[in-house]
Amino acid sequence: MTTSQHNPWQTESVEEVYDNPWITLTHRKVIAPTGKSGIYGKVHFKNTAIGVVPIDADGHTWLVGQYRYTLDQYHWEIPEGGAPLGESALTAAQRELREETGISARRWTSLLQLHTSNSVTDEIAHVFVAQDLSFGETDPDDTEVLQLKRLPLEEAIDMALDGTITDALAMASLFKVRLLLERGQLVI
Repeated sequence: MTTSQHNPWQTESVEEVYDNPWITLTHRKVIAPTGKSGIYGKVHFKNTAIGVVPIDADGHTWLVGQYRYTLDQYHWEIPEGGAPLGESALTAAQRELREETGISARRWTSLLQLHTSNSVTDEIAHVFVAQDLSFGETDPDDTEVLQLKRLPLEEAIDMALDGTITDALAMASLFKVRLLLERGQLVI
């Protein structure tokens, strides 16, 4: 299979449809790689998505529970947030973990980079494993009402396997942590 390094799509026009402090939505007229004319909607995120899997010496992690407006459902996730473009992903991860859980960590490991939904958005996510933990007070954003749950890491992974956790970033992160542990590439 041959992959091309050049962009086979042609953009004929770009119209900004919506803009707020977090996203910009554009409507694009395009010519597809097949030569057919079409349209494309693109959501540009003004922040980088950030996630953290904190793991203590006993093999426990922390999940954050909150009601997700877009889905009209309550969800359990790993600690997540955003980094303004240009801010270090690690600095943002350290801040988000402290704000949402009150946890600080002395050891940080880059876990993954992920495109959250590459058919409609350019959003990229960075996730870290945080270890050698210390504990303080939470400081959530003024729009967040969060519930924290400390549980064995395997239980969190089981929640992703059984569909209790459906957040893509949390699922990918928990599954990769399990794989790295099994391969001996991550040590608790």
